[in-house]
Amino acid sequence: MSTQPDLLYSEEEEALRAAVRDLLADHCDAAGVIARVETDAPHDLAAWKALAEGMGLAGLLVPEDRGGQGATHREAAVVLEELGRAVAPLPYLTSAVVATEALLACAADDLLAELASGRRIGALAVALNVPAGGAYKVVRFEGGALHGELTGIADAAVADVLLVPADDGGLYAVDASAATVTPQPSLDLTRPLATVTLDGAPGRLLGDAEPAVRRALRAGAGLLASEQLGLADWTLTETVRYLKERKQFNRPVGGFQALKHRLAQLWLEVVNLRAAARNAADTLATGGDDIEVAVAVAQAFAAPVAVHAAEEALQLHGGIGMTWEHPVHLYLKRAKADAIAYGTAGAHREALAELVDLRAP
Repeated sequence: MSTQPDLLYSEEEEALRAAVRDLLADHCDAAGVIARVETDAPHDLAAWKALAEGMGLAGLLVPEDRGGQGATHREAAVVLEELGRAVAPLPYLTSAVVATEALLACAADDLLAELASGRRIGALAVALNVPAGGAYKVVRFEGGALHGELTGIADAAVADVLLVPADDGGLYAVDASAATVTPQPSLDLTRPLATVTLDGAPGRLLGDAEPAVRRALRAGAGLLASEQLGLADWTLTETVRYLKERKQFNRPVGGFQALKHRLAQLWLEVVNLRAAARNAADTLATGGDDIEVAVAVAQAFAAPVAVHAAEEALQLHGGIGMTWEHPVHLYLKRAKADAIAYGTAGAHREALAELVDLRAP
């Protein structure tokens, strides 16, 4: 029997939010992020060091006896909301959530502790668009080494260790220095993709790939909704602020009724997204029976709302929103890229229909 989810934020979670927001204000201001994504090294490793090592937030999902902070998905969701608000170019979702969840399903406590401490960054070598339970590409395990090519791997460029599924059913830890990581063209420059090529790379067997990958992608999808919430909340708040200042015919643009209606509709969507994202985080944290349903609901809802919020922000900022110097394009690109990460909204709606036995006629 499932318990009623707690959708509210605790005092500790609000304190965590304030601390993360302060850190990101220092490290990931909009102008700095835009300047960084124009280089070959978009990731902000100084901000990652402060977040992961300084604040200990890379180990939130790892029990204390395994080298982590012993917190839950609720706290990790709060961190991701703030990272979404700042479109921060940090490998938090990919390392502290997805790779960490994969390791939690295996017996690799030394590697888990290294990721939890933030000293090493991990990346699950499964394409970003694969949903939990979906088919993913594997490499060949032959003669004690790994051979093959994997595409669409998020944040592989800064990973120290790659978690690679092989055709023998195993999940292998591969030192990133033993692989060739080639950048791929990415719409979202703050979460770049790469191709990982293994040519006889040595790997350490961690455990069975299938349950580890499924667990990792499910948590990734569930907590991605919190990142999308942060993104949508920032774009709505920033658009309202701008429309109060921008004047036409000597009146604030925000006073025009047609725009008020659009903003009110968007506000309702963001409020509903908050409920869906918090439900997914709380259900993952408590390990309820409805995890698959909660994640599918959150992802079916999150992507369209985040994209709509970013599109409205771009349009309602007028000409200024079309400039490279204004950060709204970063939010639109992240929203579009998130819309296909860990499964599209359509894939999650299809999964939800199966889960609640509402198949199409």
